[in-house]
Amino acid sequence: MSKPQFARAFAPASIGNLGVGFDMLGLAIAGAGDRVDARRTEASDVTVAEVRGLDGEIHPYLPNEATENTASIAAAAFWQMHGDEGSIEITVHKGVPLQSGMGSSAASAVAAVVAANALLDKPLAMAQLLPHAIEGEKFASKGLHADNVAPSLLGGMIFCPPALLPDTYSIAVPKGISSVLLHPELQVNTAQSRKGLARGYSMEQWITQQSYFGGFIAACEQNDTDLLARCLHDVIIEPQRAAAVPCFDGVKNSAMNAGAMGCSLSGSGPSIFALCADNSAVKIATAMEQECRNHGYECQSWVSAMGSPGAVVERRE
Repeated sequence: MSKPQFARAFAPASIGNLGVGFDMLGLAIAGAGDRVDARRTEASDVTVAEVRGLDGEIHPYLPNEATENTASIAAAAFWQMHGDEGSIEITVHKGVPLQSGMGSSAASAVAAVVAANALLDKPLAMAQLLPHAIEGEKFASKGLHADNVAPSLLGGMIFCPPALLPDTYSIAVPKGISSVLLHPELQVNTAQSRKGLARGYSMEQWITQQSYFGGFIAACEQNDTDLLARCLHDVIIEPQRAAAVPCFDGVKNSAMNAGAMGCSLSGSGPSIFALCADNSAVKIATAMEQECRNHGYECQSWVSAMGSPGAVVERRE
């Protein structure tokens, strides 16, 4: 039987941090993501054929140089360790806006590794791909964290503290809860945003945030939506980043007034997420969009089940 010559994989966007879990908690979303095609070649190195943007045209900003592209860096890390012969050429189809706070670089890295894995006679289990996908994300964000990569790869809500990587842990999600993710037409550079964060916090801040994080995890595991709403707060990172998203305060207030359990920045922003009851999700998404446009920014939103799936192989031939 001949080896697979071509594979296409899809990896979803994600919500990083989830407010309470900076760098160690993430959630997959539905409806937005990146696709990567991988094709076997006789070359010695992984190459990039092209990168296409949301409009289907050649992307004006993302590079074709294999050492500068998140997807190819991740694919190369995987192929160097597990590839059987030759190399691969990848084509990236971006479906997640750049610098959006939606795990754009993570989605590309994950889709590339999943597509490369599908070219093997005996593909590895999804969890085994995480270290390679992280290599691409490290290049993009200049930090070791998997709160976008892990949920994009594995789906659902993932606990992935840097100190325990590559081990990750799936967190049970409460029944009847949806996420709403709003993306204003703004950009925030993740690497620069990370550099701007304060290095020291008070004991009171640290204890308060740890209390919210522990309470949030307990709420998810116990299906306690009241506790979840009490604990979905970020007293350390959100206050430092909110000013970079001029519509944030208004959008957050609109979400809470419409019945959201909590609302915060997704990753470093500018995207904003809310968690809410399933039957309130559309109303909350509409309220958030309207407020964002009232501030002069075009936007779009996605409503997702909290157990949305991770990456998948769409073609293998």
